[in-house]
Amino acid sequence: MQGTAAYVYVLRSVNDGWYYVGCSVDPQRRLIEHNSGESKSTRTRRPYELAYTEQFPDLSAARKREQEIKRKKSRQYIGWLVAGRPEPM
Repeated sequence: MQGTAAYVYVLRSVNDGWYYVGCSVDPQRRLIEHNSGESKSTRTRRPYELAYTEQFPDLSAARKREQEIKRKKSRQYIGWLVAGRPEPM
């Protein structure tokens, strides 16, 4: 999928505020899939809303950013992203 725009997305559970971070070329389609129960890891916390997206030139770059966000293991960091605040140092 080189050359196709891709996105890192953050979903927020409407029920408990839990965040899920993923990447896709179509975050709206992924939101529908997560809300329909197609993804095992998010099934129990449905429904979700799309809380944040970042666009990248390709899926490889989006995956790298997804991993960077997940490595931080910080709900607070994801909260900053979703709120549109500058990243902490």
